[in-house]
Amino acid sequence: MVWATDDQVTQFCSWDTYTSKDQAIEYINNFVINHPYYRVICLNNRAIGAISVTCNTGNDKCRGELGYVLASKYWGRGIATWAVKAVRCTIFEERPELERLEALVDVENKGSQKVLEKAGFLKEGLLRKFCIQKGKTRDMVMFSFLSTDVPQM
Repeated sequence: MVWATDDQVTQFCSWDTYTSKDQAIEYINNFVINHPYYRVICLNNRAIGAISVTCNTGNDKCRGELGYVLASKYWGRGIATWAVKAVRCTIFEERPELERLEALVDVENKGSQKVLEKAGFLKEGLLRKFCIQKGKTRDMVMFSFLSTDVPQM
């Protein structure tokens, strides 16, 4: 999990940078294996990132939250945009209860905002003082893609 040990990647994540192989193995065993929609982003048969959709339940089951990470070595190559588009093009068929795919991005994470915009997501607005990450209250930008939106390739 080359991305999990990369401080540049984890600065905008809810989790801290991994410092041991055991942390990665524990994450895989406790989260990834049982996650209904977690995919690894690979290049030349090597895992360089991951993308997931976490579906809500109850009255919010129409929404899923998109999350993705990519090792900083691979930023700026269109890989994350390709992965987001791939998920966007299939998730509504694979999970027919979903009508909305949304992503929350730290206001300072301009690269991730560009990824979502290039993938056809709508920037809906700024959520001020929305969450606490790594001890700081953060502003987040909300993006969405609806099942009725026309995908761009």
